Amino acid sequence: MAINIDQRVCNGHLLKWLISAGVTWLEYNREKVDRLNVFPVPDGDTGKNMLLTMRRAYEEIAKLDEGHVGIASQMIAQGALMGARGNSGVILSQLWKGFSLPLRGHEVFDAPLFARACASAVDLAYKAVVTPVEGTILTVARESMEAVINRAEHESDLRRLLEIMLESAQESLQRTPDLLPVLKKAGVVDSGGQGFVYLLEGMLHFLRGDSVIDETNIVTVESGESWQDALEPEDAEGYGYDVQFLMLGNDLNVAAIRAAIDDMGWSTLVVGDDRLIKVHVHVHDPGQPISYAIGLGVALDDIVVENMQRQYQDYVEERLNREHEPEANPMLNEVAIITVASGEGMQSLFKRDLQAASVISGGQTMNPSTQDFLTVIDSLSNEKIIILPNNKNIIMAAQQAASLARDKTVRVVASKSLPQGISAMLEYTNIAHSGDIDEVAAAMTEALDYVTACEVTTATRNVELDGVNIQQGQYIGLVNGQIVAADDDLMKLVHDTLREAGADERERITLYYGDDISASQAQAMSSHLAATFKRQEFEVMQGGQPLYPYIISVE
Repeated sequence: MAINIDQRVCNGHLLKWLISAGVTWLEYNREKVDRLNVFPVPDGDTGKNMLLTMRRAYEEIAKLDEGHVGIASQMIAQGALMGARGNSGVILSQLWKGFSLPLRGHEVFDAPLFARACASAVDLAYKAVVTPVEGTILTVARESMEAVINRAEHESDLRRLLEIMLESAQESLQRTPDLLPVLKKAGVVDSGGQGFVYLLEGMLHFLRGDSVIDETNIVTVESGESWQDALEPEDAEGYGYDVQFLMLGNDLNVAAIRAAIDDMGWSTLVVGDDRLIKVHVHVHDPGQPISYAIGLGVALDDIVVENMQRQYQDYVEERLNREHEPEANPMLNEVAIITVASGEGMQSLFKRDLQAASVISGGQTMNPSTQDFLTVIDSLSNEKIIILPNNKNIIMAAQQAASLARDKTVRVVASKSLPQGISAMLEYTNIAHSGDIDEVAAAMTEALDYVTACEVTTATRNVELDGVNIQQGQYIGLVNGQIVAADDDLMKLVHDTLREAGADERERITLYYGDDISASQAQAMSSHLAATFKRQEFEVMQGGQPLYPYIISVE
């Protein structure tokens, strides 16, 4: 059922919903974007970079109760600039900045103003790139927005203009291998262009209220040359380093800084204003651009240095492994599982090891909607589906989706944490051969009680909860959702939380470490805990989840 709104104008509220839908759809398809990533470096992170950029853009307006589209668009542009990652992310930020300029002072935009914003977006994005390359996200954005510009004079329905933009973007995406030979040789379309298409699909998905899953535009290019040969670096020194940082100061000269940075390397993107500049460049000596910026006497922030040669080697290895794996069969099990998880490690665990048919990215601060579940339900060929929410705040949306699913039998196993979800999935692997959905759901539900879930996060304010005095910034420990401890010392906090969980009476403790914890830190934590919990078996796994340094399963 389509959203009932006036399609002739867009205000700040609607723009916020569109951004949210676009980010959600990009996140759902991020891995597909990463797998296409071969230009300018085959490092497999375009999807991640675009997602981080758009997440930061949405964070700026997530709590915005402002219907003024000019204000909302400026906040989106500022957030995208602050969060920009990689070539495609920086270009995205410039598209949003350009889009926002004609909207200043306007409470809503209509078709003519939409067209002006599109023209401004393309103009600024091309100016931001020192050496624009066709066959990339630049081309896909330009051709799709030109289609809007050409039709806006005769078409007042913004939804129809968005449909025209998406159709043109998809057609442009298919042409990218003809414009950029490395894409054709590697047998892929442009990854940044594909990410841009997903953003538009998500927005249109919201307006239509239906699924826009379209697999026809994914890696459809034939190549007569080995993709390994096509991706070999032309430079004898390899692909070098990707350097990104923010420069903060006064009276900054963007043009002069752009010229200086470009002399140091390639794939240069230097954008911003006289007070804030985002720098992105590929170099063989990462210290050169950083030292140059420091020498200007400015403050640096959000410094990122990535070894692109190593990323290229990892990309090749992963792609070779993927090509030799047997193709996954979504109907391998009659009863399919849709689950929710945040973090690459957690998502990989559910998908690859525990046989989940689909993993929706989400969790405590990013709850999937009923429509998100329905989209995945519709995409599966299975007629029997079980949803594992893995968070108490997601259960209701999952149940609503189950009740609305058409022509399919859907059950919800009400897991309230990731450890509960893992326990349920382990039981699923034992009973997945059964075609009786109620039997499978009952066994998975019973397995929820096999595990005690411990979660470690950080307090955002001073408060007393569940009898525990908590100070802002302290680590807090929860057992099955109830706060049991708070402390400034992470090791002591984890130790006390496990004590409260009765871990000394259990057999196995699994630490899933988050995105801010290194593997060595997690191993040190395990060794420290093993000195106290001597009879328990410990396992350490990368979870990659945000906000939670550790999620712990006690069995």
